[in-house]
Amino acid sequence: MATADQRQRSPPALRNRLLAALPPPDLARLWPQLEPVALLVPQILYAAGQPIPAVHFIETGWVSKVARLEGGDLAEVGLVGREGMVGLSLALGADAASTEAMVQGTGTALRMDAAAFGDALAGSAALHRLLLRYALAFQAQVAQTAACNGRHRLEERLARWLLMAHDRADGDDLPLTQDFLSMMLGVRRSGVTIAAGILQKAGLIRYVRGRIAVLDRPGLEAAACECHAAVRREHARLLPDAGNAPRTRG
Repeated sequence: MATADQRQRSPPALRNRLLAALPPPDLARLWPQLEPVALLVPQILYAAGQPIPAVHFIETGWVSKVARLEGGDLAEVGLVGREGMVGLSLALGADAASTEAMVQGTGTALRMDAAAFGDALAGSAALHRLLLRYALAFQAQVAQTAACNGRHRLEERLARWLLMAHDRADGDDLPLTQDFLSMMLGVRRSGVTIAAGILQKAGLIRYVRGRIAVLDRPGLEAAACECHAAVRREHARLLPDAGNAPRTRG
């Protein structure tokens, strides 16, 4: 692992879109405080209602923001990949969140201690502005997800979620079990089986033993409801210099 001095001298080409959108002097000041870490399924980066120990700027993989109900059920309310940051509550003046952050796609992140992040935020107007706009973009995703879950057919919702995961993955194969998808979509496992079967019969995906392969991205976009495209448009409007979680490499 590089030392802080080495990281300070040579910030790399970043995959995280928020960090990459910062002016070079602001990034140079942040870089010594950023530590590369692995993200492993089903790691909990922080629990609901507990102090957030650090922020994570995602480089690869993805993290679900999950609401845990009193009966033990879980439901995903938001998804974060290389377009964003986990621990956003710290940027908004709170030290805890009402949801937990659970790694659902193995990958990597750049971690910054909460105290160091607070100092960095106070010292960089550019970082502060960027994260406020990201907060609006993430809020739009959460709001659209709520509307989608209440109004759209399950196969449309599944197609939307697969597109969101595919946006943030580094390949076309997604390690997703029926149990996981039923939890993320808030439906019974039998419903996921039917919805996945519809998409597979249409030749859009291949689903075998807990893995889904996206075979036809344009077809999957056509099968999804309007919610995926709406969230991407809002993200592009609010963060035109920070990318739009597209399917890009490097």
